[in-house]
Amino acid sequence: MAMLEKVLIANRGEIALRILRACKELGIKTVAVHSQVDRDLMHVRLADESVCIGPNSPLESYLNIPTIISAAEVTDSVGIHPGYGFLAENADFAEQVEKSGFRFIGPSADTIRLMGNKVSAIEAMVKAGVPTVPGSDGPLTDDDERTLKIARRIGYPVMIKAASGGGGRGMQVVHSEAALLKGVQITQSEARNAFGDPTVYLEKFLETPRHVEVQVLADMHGNCIHLGDRDCSMQRRNQKVIEEAPAPNINQESRARTLQACVDACKEIGYVGAGTFEFLYQDGEFYFIEMNTRVQVEHPVSEMVTGVDIVKEQLRIASGLPLQYTQDDIKISGHAIECRINAEDPKTFVPSPGKVKHFHAPGGNGIRVDSHLYSGYTVPPYYDSLVAKLISWGDDRDVARRRMKNALDELVVEGIKTNQPLHRNLVRDGGFKQVDFTIHHLEKLMRD
Repeated sequence: MAMLEKVLIANRGEIALRILRACKELGIKTVAVHSQVDRDLMHVRLADESVCIGPNSPLESYLNIPTIISAAEVTDSVGIHPGYGFLAENADFAEQVEKSGFRFIGPSADTIRLMGNKVSAIEAMVKAGVPTVPGSDGPLTDDDERTLKIARRIGYPVMIKAASGGGGRGMQVVHSEAALLKGVQITQSEARNAFGDPTVYLEKFLETPRHVEVQVLADMHGNCIHLGDRDCSMQRRNQKVIEEAPAPNINQESRARTLQACVDACKEIGYVGAGTFEFLYQDGEFYFIEMNTRVQVEHPVSEMVTGVDIVKEQLRIASGLPLQYTQDDIKISGHAIECRINAEDPKTFVPSPGKVKHFHAPGGNGIRVDSHLYSGYTVPPYYDSLVAKLISWGDDRDVARRRMKNALDELVVEGIKTNQPLHRNLVRDGGFKQVDFTIHHLEKLMRD
């Protein structure tokens, strides 16, 4: 099997630059597609070829499937890398890419569909022996009595969740039987409006969990490995703010069982590519919530503690090559922390697009910066506000945290507001230092 010759990068910003760098290392030619406003993106300037795929609105550019496939055709690309967000978990896109004769750098459309529907994903995980949250084991029906009975069995509080939901939408917590049926109706109509699918299911609502996820890689030859776990509990409105690897203070026996279960599940469903199993972790136990069938924003922390380049592995896997590693090769070394730097007001979280007058990236031992910013670049108002990721590595968690503290003090972004002050407070926070936190920690801090 030969390496893919030319890859079209169907994304923008820091992840597009990250993919471009991995392609260059492997000697793969690159095609950057971009909206009109994005012609000055760093990866567009560095790519072998670039194609403007439409106006600034994502619907008319980065979400426009026919235009992206046309761009692949005119440039004679072989593979298409979707990055994360946009079309990365769109099964129809993956299917169209393959039908048009290109290689989709990710799992099959069938796998994306299976994992994209939370109900079928949970069923697949139960079958594969992955621990799951106690729930309705399938969608709710019109039978109110059945719904009430299920909720009693699970025990209140319960969470009503949309089967096609995501990004923190299509979910509601109910604390009593009196509010259940009304809550189901509301969530169903929200789900119909937001996702075109009114299917909902019930799940036990865990009061004080952490968010822990497992990174996996699987090739076309039946080989699968995990790269350990990450903690992503520092969240605001279900959006991650800080991530770290490995997840600190985890029950070792429970961890070993769950890591193995994730690898077994990949083999069971015939998974191919990079993927992430997301769990809630409470009282020493893991509970599966969903699987992401793409590279994650926070993949660098796993790279820093394992030495594995996840994006290069994605490209190798899509080329039909076997994994370069066995599980025995994977050793977790030290600790890594990532801070997501967003162009937004640190107090109100209102997006802050505009011209970057001056950008200075921090440096030093164990520091990595993934960013498409440069002095003079203008951050447009049309897309996600993520502009940089600061990643620190140290022999242990405290060294990584101190290095992150220094990196945040060195980072300079002038001309726009960023959430840098929020991160400065977080890495100095007692709860974060002592690993005394849950997924509610950040929102509670902000209320106080």
